[in-house]
Amino acid sequence: MPAIQLIVGLGNPGSEYEPTRHNAGFWFVDEMAQRCQQQFRTEQRFHSEVARCLIEGNECRLQKPMTFMNRSGQPVRSLLQFFKIPLEQILVVHDELDLPPGVVKFKKGGGHGGHNGLRDLISHLGSKDFYRLRVGIGHPGHRDQVVDYVLKKPSKQDRSQIEEALADALNVIPDIIQGQFERAMNTLHSK
Repeated sequence: MPAIQLIVGLGNPGSEYEPTRHNAGFWFVDEMAQRCQQQFRTEQRFHSEVARCLIEGNECRLQKPMTFMNRSGQPVRSLLQFFKIPLEQILVVHDELDLPPGVVKFKKGGGHGGHNGLRDLISHLGSKDFYRLRVGIGHPGHRDQVVDYVLKKPSKQDRSQIEEALADALNVIPDIIQGQFERAMNTLHSK
């Protein structure tokens, strides 16, 4: 049994949101599906787009909730319940204001840090003890600017740094899926 059975990318549906910082989670799972040569398909019962990947012989589902960021919890909960996936076997990939572009951190648990997608997930899942990949997008400098900032496109340089960090994170996914969390963390956090 793989240590991680579901990877959830957080983001907002719609082409106008696709290039925005808040969609870093979607960027990650899109790239992962591409590497696995799989396509997302709409699954109405989960209000999501879902794909399946085979990684080092382990099957893993990818999910993009299509309910907008602040309502991500219900689609994830319904998929977990349907496939009977335990909470400790999911990895949530999301944008992180507290990390600069080009940095990705892996961790288990923690609060929502003001992130509405995480807030809704924690509320619907009844726990904050799930694994996370925190994709650095930088901070605008003042909290009053955050909403506008996350819903805008990053600069070319920031996007390039974010994409490099996502590539680094994709390279440790086989370790994460197999439960080699320490090794994945050491690789990512030494960058």
